[in-house]
Amino acid sequence: MKIFSESHKTVFVVDHCPYMAESCRQHVEFDMLVKNRTQGIIPLAPISKSLWTCSVESSMEYCRIMYDIFPFKKLVNFIVSDSGAHVLNSWTQEDQNLQELMAALAAVGPPNPRADPECCSILHGLVAAVETLCKITEYQHEARTLLMENAERVGNRGRIICITNAKSDSHVRMLEDCVQETIHEHNKLAANSDHLMQIQKCELVLIHTYPVGEDSLVSDRSKKEEEQHANTSANYDVELLHHKDAHVDFLKSGDSHLGGGSREGPFKETITLKWCTPRTNNIELHYCTGAYRISPVDVNSRPSSCLTNFLLNGRSVLLEQPRKSGSKVISHMLSSHGGEIFLHVLSSSRSILEDPPSISEGCGGRVTDYRITDFGEFMRENRLTPFLDPRYKIDGSLEVPLERAKDQLEKHTRYWPMIISQTTIFNMQAVVPLASVIVKESLTEEDVLNCQKTIYNLVDMERKNDPLPISTVGTRGKGPKRDEQYRIMWNELETLVRAHINNSEKHQRVLECLMACRSKPPEEEERKKRGRKREDKEDKSEKAVKDYEQEKSWQDSERLKGILERGKEDLAEAEIIKDSPDSPEPPNKKPLVEMDETPQVEKSKGPVSLLSLWSNRINTANSRKHQEFAGRLNSVNNRAELYQHLKEENGMETPENGKASRQ
Repeated sequence: MKIFSESHKTVFVVDHCPYMAESCRQHVEFDMLVKNRTQGIIPLAPISKSLWTCSVESSMEYCRIMYDIFPFKKLVNFIVSDSGAHVLNSWTQEDQNLQELMAALAAVGPPNPRADPECCSILHGLVAAVETLCKITEYQHEARTLLMENAERVGNRGRIICITNAKSDSHVRMLEDCVQETIHEHNKLAANSDHLMQIQKCELVLIHTYPVGEDSLVSDRSKKEEEQHANTSANYDVELLHHKDAHVDFLKSGDSHLGGGSREGPFKETITLKWCTPRTNNIELHYCTGAYRISPVDVNSRPSSCLTNFLLNGRSVLLEQPRKSGSKVISHMLSSHGGEIFLHVLSSSRSILEDPPSISEGCGGRVTDYRITDFGEFMRENRLTPFLDPRYKIDGSLEVPLERAKDQLEKHTRYWPMIISQTTIFNMQAVVPLASVIVKESLTEEDVLNCQKTIYNLVDMERKNDPLPISTVGTRGKGPKRDEQYRIMWNELETLVRAHINNSEKHQRVLECLMACRSKPPEEEERKKRGRKREDKEDKSEKAVKDYEQEKSWQDSERLKGILERGKEDLAEAEIIKDSPDSPEPPNKKPLVEMDETPQVEKSKGPVSLLSLWSNRINTANSRKHQEFAGRLNSVNNRAELYQHLKEENGMETPENGKASRQ
């Protein structure tokens, strides 16, 4: 059924009785010339509108907003009710404009306060409104023509807005009963007519109008604001009305900041957009996904007038919307086309007009290891083909091809990692026989046997301690140990099998085999513990060797430094001996050659570290491989006395200070 909503037809019924000529008692300052007023001139008294004027202004404001946002397929019919019903326009598109309505209302004029109230009734207008709703609009006639013999499938709905003064609750119920009875009677007439349509649904809106007390504070406050901002530039808010689809993209994505805890739910009636001043104002640079007409709420206010004139002069305004993350995004743009102002929805994501990113490069450079080859194979396995012969389910019902295709796609994607680094079993050739058949709706005995063989092969791989293709991207060091790798693999394999456990009873058998192989016997656990201890010992040995190499390099540098210092001291002593008149010339000697020292093994107090034990062992082994230097063996405090044979021949003694003397 082609259903027209209630807003397709709207009938305004305005009361034209003498009571509507009374003042609303809300005064408006008429004389605004306060500064340059000549002395002695009495200011003009404030004026007040009548109830009829307020009703006409409110109804015309409704029509203005609706015509601005929905220029087509939203129709308004105006009826004035006093002693009879006066229909001011029709459902044709030519009569749907403010000029026609204002001219018709001006011809009617204000209500006569001296008229007889007993002769006037709002019921005349309500009856005429129901009769008008039964008439066919141009859009309904077009839809009925297209459907031909199925013309009754076109719906007819409408809305009646009645502006009057209700005397009491019983008066309101009387008006409702009158509208309901009238609809029932006119539906009978429309059932036997080709030019009328039955009313399926009608909304009745009653607006009760009555005078209010005076409120001078409102006019005073507005006057002060006018004086304050007369010659200055101030920030202001402009409330705009538009179609709700202008925000549907952000509401679907959940990226917009709409405020939490609102009674209006996720679809708020008001969303705040802030004026944004970007570096460029070129309309051609922005990719729009939609454009919707707007209408200011207060069209005559200064902020609305400034914004409207700014846009009608060919300028554009970019609007930004806050995100939940705290950042902001330029989401909308205001611009005019052909004298009408539109709210453009800007795309916050990648434009469909741009070249798509290469999947090998990654989206934004974040993910690059997609399973591209596996996804190509996945698409080949799930291609759609013509479904020629009908198939029946187990219960005898006909199987729908589309539902069968969706069901198969759902089974194949219950567990399907998209990234290589997020899976282990799909990177192993040994798991392919199981992964390819476990997604089936039912398994054969041969399939179950192949799955069990695959599980046994994995157990054998774990017993042999074979390496697994574990991704180490983003991890430091060597990655997880061998036992941890196999634990990850078994967990992922169990996740895959459990995702299809409800397909058939044979899937349950595969899971039972998997769980039985995962529960290892005690001797296997003991062997695993010994393997872990051996790996820990190897890691400690490697660390000790590295620490010893660093310690040895430091000891070598210290030893070289000590040898150079002793060489300098020996040269100084030789010069002192040469200065004596009786000392002979020393023989020519070869330059000092660096020799490795064997450090003395010091007994440490307390517990000995593994590094000390290892260093002592290496030093002891090295000391046995060469003959120790005689000077070092006879030295005192690592100091050897030079030229002892010469001293013995000459009968000289060398005191500790190095000065020579004769006996």
